[in-house]
Amino acid sequence: MSTWDEAEPPAPPPTGPLRAVVAALRGVLLILWLVLAIAIYLPLKWVQPLLGGMRPRYAVMRLWARGSLRLIGLRRIVHGTPPPDGAALVANHSSWLDIMAFCSIGRTVFVAKSEVADWPAIGWCARMMDAMFVERRSSAAARQKLEMAERLAQGQQLLFFPEGTSTDGQRVLPFKSPLFAAFADMESSVKIQPVAAIYVPAPHLPATFYGWWGDMSLGGSLWTLLAHSYGGTLHLSFAPAVEAADFAGRKELARHCGEQVRAHWALYSPAGQAITIS
Repeated sequence: MSTWDEAEPPAPPPTGPLRAVVAALRGVLLILWLVLAIAIYLPLKWVQPLLGGMRPRYAVMRLWARGSLRLIGLRRIVHGTPPPDGAALVANHSSWLDIMAFCSIGRTVFVAKSEVADWPAIGWCARMMDAMFVERRSSAAARQKLEMAERLAQGQQLLFFPEGTSTDGQRVLPFKSPLFAAFADMESSVKIQPVAAIYVPAPHLPATFYGWWGDMSLGGSLWTLLAHSYGGTLHLSFAPAVEAADFAGRKELARHCGEQVRAHWALYSPAGQAITIS
């Protein structure tokens, strides 16, 4: 994954003693909420064959994600129709908050680069959430396409970020067409649904407040959000799903999905119109 750093991160708002206490308390609540969710989720994952599938633990994941967004000060609004089971999602990528945003809607499984599996803590969480790790080696393409087909057949909703990086949340970068090659090559057609995630902070905060990009640290971003995130809104806007087989190839499919995400981004972004960086 490349790193987008064409905008300078704004200086975080000043955090006085009161804000620091509030951030610490919210952080404790967020950790306790996570521990409780894991304590319920893991046993459900271990016994899921006895429960007839994955629905119970995905319900726990949705509840955790929605509660976490609330604790961070974000109200979630869903526009359009969320995807059916066994569909792929393609979305813009603005923040680490996207994990909670998309876990809140269904049986979402993230598709990540293979290196993420080895990241401390994050790698463990990704494996626990059944993330699919993709290698860049061409020799792994056939195996990964088969795994993708199997996961979709199980009803998982595979989520891709075709921009290849996260941004300041004020633009949608061009979608990289190689990420769509697996859909175009599958024997049976796959439903693909474009979705835009738009973070709108409270009026007194900068428009890029929820963005996470460049060399911004995860810890610093989390602390700033815990201290200052109040009255924010997360819009999840779903475009109509399409069949991969209806497009001549991966480039046409990527172009269509990118255009749909930009259009839905513009509907709810204060900027009014997505900026495409060529």
